[in-house]
Amino acid sequence: MFDSLQEKLTKSLRNIQGKGRLSERNMEDTLKEIRIALLESDVNYTVVKNFLEKIRLESIGQDVLNSVEPGQLLVKIVHDEIVKLLGDEDNSLHFDEKGLTTIMIVGLQGTGKTTQAAKLASLLKKQGRHPIMIAGDIIRPAAIEQLVSLGSQIGVEVYSQGLEVPALTQINNGIAHAKRKGYDTAIIDTAGRLQIDEVLMNELKDIKDSVHPLEILLTVDALTGQDIVNVASAFNDLLEVTGLILTKFDGDSKGGAALSVKAVTGVPIKFTGTGEKISDLETFYPDRLAQRILGMGDVVSFVEKAQEEMDMKKAEETANRLMHGKFTMDDLLNSIEQSRKLGPLSSIMRMMPGMSDMANAINDQDADKELKAIRAIIQSMTPAEREEPSIMRSSHKRRIAKGSGTSVDQVNKLCNQYDKMKKMFRNLSSLQSMFRM
Repeated sequence: MFDSLQEKLTKSLRNIQGKGRLSERNMEDTLKEIRIALLESDVNYTVVKNFLEKIRLESIGQDVLNSVEPGQLLVKIVHDEIVKLLGDEDNSLHFDEKGLTTIMIVGLQGTGKTTQAAKLASLLKKQGRHPIMIAGDIIRPAAIEQLVSLGSQIGVEVYSQGLEVPALTQINNGIAHAKRKGYDTAIIDTAGRLQIDEVLMNELKDIKDSVHPLEILLTVDALTGQDIVNVASAFNDLLEVTGLILTKFDGDSKGGAALSVKAVTGVPIKFTGTGEKISDLETFYPDRLAQRILGMGDVVSFVEKAQEEMDMKKAEETANRLMHGKFTMDDLLNSIEQSRKLGPLSSIMRMMPGMSDMANAINDQDADKELKAIRAIIQSMTPAEREEPSIMRSSHKRRIAKGSGTSVDQVNKLCNQYDKMKKMFRNLSSLQSMFRM
């Protein structure tokens, strides 16, 4: 998401490079290109109009400091306005610290409410809370089974009385059960419909009036484009939604609706679903997304993801070995295994400042195939060969190629890459020794 918008915005902002001052004349073409980029990315027309006017007012006439280029100043102004557009106030969840916090998950059928409920429960559990999930969807028979299965995976209790007990009764009983058992958070999975209808809305309104949830989170599919705004408006008018969970955020939609929804409805995005795994739910930070849209990377999110997904003890052990000039094929394999936990290579690259252009050129399927081939080659080696690949002769490489389903050329290529990496790490180790002297 946002790849096309990022590319176009970055290109348009280059037009202002080399100017000594931001003026109405040298801003005109840049603002025109920004306008086209936003509209082509499906951003609401009124939102685009207001957005550009704010940039114009902020930019024109501003002197450019000696240490700051006009392009850099404009990027800063655009960044700040994107953050305001996405919601620069506190978007975090609110909790009742003295009692039970109740969270309703609502949305249309097919937007992943049940999965998002489990993802949220898992995330809150990692943050030290004690959640329970309540099955309130008795319209879709598989919903209860799905919630129970997901609850089992993450070690969170699911309260359900089956399909025969009315949803509102079941939810009220679940809340009472949660209070008796000492849970601090109750997440209610509610029923959805294929489209907004009076029956659905009345049921949700009854649940809200009965349990008085502190948070009402609406799940919306990022791939549905501008319909996100319409759905969010309809739910918000009746329920006063407190936040959105934007699913399929890792998809290839234009992303304009995500930029529009807060400005049009007043409902902030609180979480984004970035994959199918239970861990693929991220807290939404407007400033970080603004940085990524402008090609500035997102190092903070990268570090947080690494800390969550990677085995930090293993990573530290490998780093220590590398800094002491020790590097084996096992170290290389461990590094590959760790990096694959972070997701597709292109998404990792986009978190690195200045690497967005390179990320766009990466084919994740090809990169994944190559990593799998490297993994197979290393696993086909003997322990001695992994420790010191230089002992391998032609007959060894033919055996490894056959065992890994690759070619001798691929084995040789990996060995050459390994030699270069080992030499680099030895040089780093030597430099470190010199600085310690």
